[in-house]
Amino acid sequence: MRLCGEGLGWRSGSHWIVQDVTLEIAPGEVFGLIGPNGSGKSTLLRLLAGLSRPTRGEALLDGTPLGRLGAREVARRLAFVQQQAETADRITVRDAVELGRTPWLSALQPWSAEDDRHVARAIAATDMQRFEARDWATLSGGERQRVHIARALAQQPRVLLLDEPTNHLDIRHQLSILQLVAGLGLTTVIALHDLNQAMGCDRLGVMQGGRLVAVGAPAEILTPPLLERVFGVRARALVDPDDGTRHLRFDPIA
Repeated sequence: MRLCGEGLGWRSGSHWIVQDVTLEIAPGEVFGLIGPNGSGKSTLLRLLAGLSRPTRGEALLDGTPLGRLGAREVARRLAFVQQQAETADRITVRDAVELGRTPWLSALQPWSAEDDRHVARAIAATDMQRFEARDWATLSGGERQRVHIARALAQQPRVLLLDEPTNHLDIRHQLSILQLVAGLGLTTVIALHDLNQAMGCDRLGVMQGGRLVAVGAPAEILTPPLLERVFGVRARALVDPDDGTRHLRFDPIA
């Protein structure tokens, strides 16, 4: 499913948080969104997810503006994993993941064995099987993040938006989540802080001051001049002698 933004902008009072962003993410593409803190990444994701109403422009799924689709219809096509989502309810891990099935349930279509299968697959994909009966309040930040992702997968989305999903995760689960996302075959937009992790995306978009200032393949985007201009760091590319992969090393600008 193709996800587009056309002239997207969002303003808080007189201050523009996102300005004139136009982009197109192809079906099945993993599109990484990078930029300094406060550059507008999270707000842009909320606009693309239909969770914030744009002050200007519109977001579209396969050419249809999100504003013309009902909330249930959007939720059947698109899932959004926020940086943090908390609840005061006493629920288990499985309860939380089952919430991902809500868009597919109705009085005419109650819970079924198919719903159980989708929930079980999502829990297994995020390596949370042994936590199914655990109370939400007992989970660590990283464990909660994995549950959020499982809930999104249980939703059966065709488009997946993730706002820094590797925050709070140990390195093993960072790598496993990124490998999982890359292998889903979904249209994906993922905001990332780790620029070396961003190299695994199909394309990258760079946010700066609320604007999308560059779009392209990682090798085209993650260059020393751009990284110095946008992030204020000096960068050097190092090549792993074992497999030839490229990694970035950063130094502060004195």
